[in-house]
Amino acid sequence: MSSPLEALAQNAVVSGYMPMRSEIDPRLLMDRLAAAGSMLCLPDVVAEGTPLEFRRWMPDDPLETGRYGIAVPVPEADVLVPDLVLVPLLAFDRQGHRMGYGGGYYDRTVARLRDEGDVLAVGLAFSGQVRDDLPVAPHDMRLDWIVTESAALPVVNL
Repeated sequence: MSSPLEALAQNAVVSGYMPMRSEIDPRLLMDRLAAAGSMLCLPDVVAEGTPLEFRRWMPDDPLETGRYGIAVPVPEADVLVPDLVLVPLLAFDRQGHRMGYGGGYYDRTVARLRDEGDVLAVGLAFSGQVRDDLPVAPHDMRLDWIVTESAALPVVNL
């Protein structure tokens, strides 16, 4: 019998990210997802004001420095469409809203992916980053789940 992680991971395309500053580090989770059968990719900011592009990446593949100093796969890596997007959070609320660095890249990206098909957006953060007073704009995309070091919280649509 397979574990829930293996069942989720088999044949899924999962976008992780390389942590910056105080973001929670998803690399152990990404390693486990790859070992369970996921194809991994990482986001790249290809142009201002556009959705992210996701390029195939595995844990030992080389990375380059992209916009904003973000580590990204080499430009020759295959472009993929993720089934699951791991989203870094600076802050979040229990309704699935998030705060990032303010560029709107994940909001545009999740909106585009949802327009094109099914995607699961999972925010990763430390439990101490929860807030009850996040500013929310009409274009802000809600997450489906929020995972912290102590809990996995499904977002309930209100």
